[in-house]
Amino acid sequence: MTGSGSRLTALIGQGDLDGLVRLVGDLCAAGDWEGLVLLRDRSRAALERGLQLWPAAEYAEYRLALEAPGPYAGPVVVAGAGRFALGPLWEVAASTHCWEELAPHLPAGPARALAAGERVVRGEDLTSDGSVDPGVLDLPLVLQPWERGYAPAVFRPDGADFPSPARPALQPGVLPRAGPSVEDETALEAWRDLARPWAEQSNGRVEVCLVEGSAEAAVAALGWREVPAAEVDAAAGLAWLAWAAASGGAYGRRRGTAAGRAAAWWAVAALADLEWPAEAERLGEALRAMRWLAWEPPDFAQGWGLHLAVELGEEGLALAVAAHDARREEPVAGSEAGERSQKLSR
Repeated sequence: MTGSGSRLTALIGQGDLDGLVRLVGDLCAAGDWEGLVLLRDRSRAALERGLQLWPAAEYAEYRLALEAPGPYAGPVVVAGAGRFALGPLWEVAASTHCWEELAPHLPAGPARALAAGERVVRGEDLTSDGSVDPGVLDLPLVLQPWERGYAPAVFRPDGADFPSPARPALQPGVLPRAGPSVEDETALEAWRDLARPWAEQSNGRVEVCLVEGSAEAAVAALGWREVPAAEVDAAAGLAWLAWAAASGGAYGRRRGTAAGRAAAWWAVAALADLEWPAEAERLGEALRAMRWLAWEPPDFAQGWGLHLAVELGEEGLALAVAAHDARREEPVAGSEAGERSQKLSR
């Protein structure tokens, strides 16, 4: 038995979770991926003996997805894996491996398509790869000319960064009277879904309204009279939607940038009354026809925030979304537009 194998046996027998986590780091440093797989398997199997060592197994899989070569990283990318990691393992693996390295080792299924989607948002063109199930995300396997500004996550052994798109320079202003409410449950639900994990799995809330009138009138319908705001282009607006939909907020489960991109496309398509899956050209035309307004409540300070309003000029309608989340030790009404970082508590 190798030195690491003897150490693993001793740590499992002692139920030493901290020691197993340290061993994960040592095995990664040594490039001992077989040893890491063995640690994952034995830590998980220890549950049958009443030993709660599954966090070591989860951490081992995270490090395999992040750092191991394709033959070891690919097999851990399956549906449900990484439930307690900082991000889904298809996003973790795709953040550090190109598609050519991962693809031969990824099991068939939705997670494979999501990993492909993560490589697409990082700039790869996978339109010629027939092994990717197009029905999982219903999106083109290449970024469109009008898509820019997506901010993919950056994962590290001890944490992750989730940068937001660039925050525009907001200027204070007085809002007009709120516009009359309009019912379109499909569009409203699509926009609520962007930040649904913030509200359902964490401390946050999300409000959406659709009104007759301008983008400013839609913000006023949410109850505000004066807010700082600035017009942004469609690409920036789409990037903010994708960033929010990718995130789990303070305590919710992260969905990943590929899923965030899909949710952003669906939100725009629903508002523009386009059939789904939306044709890329028609969605691009709809985006260009919209007027986008970024805004913030005046008292925002910390947390996760999505505050946009979109005006459909020809239809005379506008939609506004206000979503926020915060850690329990932060003011719930706060928002910090910019890079968010999380660390593994190990």
